[in-house]
This record gives sequence, C-alpha cells and structure tokens, in this order.
Amino acid sequence: MIGRVILANLLHRPVRTVVSIVAVGVEVALVIIIVGLTSGMIQETAKRIEGVGADVMLQPPSASVLLAFNGAPMPIRIGERLEQLKYVQSVTPVLLQFSSTGGVDLVYGIDPESFRAVSGGFVFLEGRDMQGPDDVLVDDWAARAKDLKVGGTFRLLDHDFNVAGIVEHGKGARIFVPLPTLQGLSGSRDRASLFFLKCTRPDHTPNVMAQMRALLPGYEIRPLKDFVSQMTSTAIPGLDTFVRSMIALGVAIGFLVIFLSMYSTVVERTRDIGVLKSLGASKAYIVQALLSEIAVICGAGILFGVGMSYAGRAVFLSAFPTLSILITAGWIIRAAVIAVCGGLLGALYPAWLASRKDVIEALAYE
Repeated sequence: MIGRVILANLLHRPVRTVVSIVAVGVEVALVIIIVGLTSGMIQETAKRIEGVGADVMLQPPSASVLLAFNGAPMPIRIGERLEQLKYVQSVTPVLLQFSSTGGVDLVYGIDPESFRAVSGGFVFLEGRDMQGPDDVLVDDWAARAKDLKVGGTFRLLDHDFNVAGIVEHGKGARIFVPLPTLQGLSGSRDRASLFFLKCTRPDHTPNVMAQMRALLPGYEIRPLKDFVSQMTSTAIPGLDTFVRSMIALGVAIGFLVIFLSMYSTVVERTRDIGVLKSLGASKAYIVQALLSEIAVICGAGILFGVGMSYAGRAVFLSAFPTLSILITAGWIIRAAVIAVCGGLLGALYPAWLASRKDVIEALAYE
C-alpha cells in the first residue's frame, strides 16, 4: 500500500521529482569531485616529491608542506653549510616558480649535476639533459598535455626555452629549467626555495636532521620517507576549510530543494492526507510515507551523483591531462550519507506538518 502511495506521489509531479533527484545528485557530485580533486592533487604532489629520492627536505621557517613552495627566501650558500654536515652525501638547491602557461604548473629551477647526485638522475624517454641556459626538460605527462616535442620551443615565464628532453614523470615537478636562468627570470639571484639532502645511508637521516635543527633553528626540516602521510588537507592552511565549505554548500543545496519539494507536496496533498487520516492512517504512517518518498529520491540522486562524478572526472582529465582526481569508495559512501541526512533533514518539518493536519480541515481544503 505505502509503495503505491510513494510511486503515485513521485509520478504526480515528474518535473519536481526529477529536479529533486538532480539536486541530490549535484550535492553528491560536488562532495566527491571537490574532495577527489584536493586529495588527488595532494597525494600526486607528495608522491612526486618523494620520487626525488632525497632523504630530507629543508624549507624556510613556517613553510607549509605545499603552499609555501613559491618564492625564494633562503640564501643558496646554505647548501655549502649543509654539505659539511656529517653523514650528508649530497645537497641540491631548488628554486620553485608557478607558471600558468597552458595550465598551472610548478617549475623546478635545478642544478643538473647536484640534482642528479641526490635523485639518481632522470629517466630520459627522448632527447638529452640540459646543457644551455635556455634548455628545459618536461616530463611525459606535461609533454603530452602541452603537445611538446624535443627540439621545439616552449614559451614559459615570458621566455622562450628549447625542449632538450622528455623525461619519465615522478621527480618532483613536471618542468625543469637551469637554476641560474630561473633565478634571473624571477629576480631571485643566489636564492633557493628549498634544499634536498641525500644521506650516506637512510638510517643516518635522524642524525642529519638533528644537526640541521642545531644549525638552522626555526627552519622546516622534513623527512621524505613518510612525506605522503604528512600531505593532508588539514596540514595545508585553508584547504580543509575550503573542503568543508564546499561540502556545506552541497548539503545546503540538497536541503533547500528537498525542503521546498516536500513542503509543496504536503500543501498540494492536503485533501489526500485528510482522506488517508479519515481512513484510519496514523501520524506515523503519514510521516513514514513522506520520509520513504525522500529515501527513494535520495537513492536515485546518489546513483545519479556518482555517475556525474565519474563523467565530470573524465571531462576534467580530457581538458587537463596532468590533473589528478582521486575518487574513493570511502568518500562515495560519505557523500551518500551526507545526501541522505540532508534530504531527511529537509523533509522533517513537512512530514511533521502533514502528520498534524486536522481531518475536517484537510477534507474541506480546496
């Protein structure tokens, strides 16, 4: 009986039903895409930094694991002092600069020799290493996304670079230029954004970090062994707040649409509710019927939202091949729970209002 009532209610206003389902779907997709985008970006960046192969990373005081990469606040001569520490095998300075050429990219300014000593060198798929001041290396993902070929010209930071080589991805950044060149382009002469250190043995890392803390108090000294676990939205200032705000926005959309839909349903079905109550339907039955209707809408909306998430990811990746969007079962479940809670919350007042309808007034309602 209650199933027929729910089906009749849903089909009575098909456009409103579809709008409600779409609203729940947008809520679910917004949560999944926003979380997937931030999680994917953080995890992919962390893996590439780990892929450098260093044991320790030195950053300036109060630097974030992600957001303080831009800029060059440290004198490059710090590297000479680090090389003198016990158990330090090699040190390489890196200057970081964001570029918006064909998308947002992080450019590494490196000294090829010291970077090779720390990282073990690049795996070249095409071309050669940097030799001149205007040479640039790009990884295979960036080359595919920007349609770059060895020997071609790449306009970067308002400067024409020669694409010297295409390397395998996973060594920190996707674009590498000579350190002196990037220092000149960014006005950061003799400065570096961070230093990577390679220890003589991995088990010497704690000892080296202790020496670095004594030498450079207040500086951020991070072991790269567990860097992926350090890179979370809560560790990056403002990112966790942004994610929570987007989730709250999605919940608000679903809540308002469900509330308006159910409220108008109750108003339109005043006489129907009166007939049901005159036939002996209890308040609990009326509330159950309305909440069951919302459960069906939420279920359909969740399926639609998950489909939208995968479709949206496909669109983003086709437009931005270097982007990383991580969709996990855990967040699909969380998004579904959020959608159901928001939908039921939006239906509570209309359901309560319907259960309190007076039979005589409801039957006399026009």
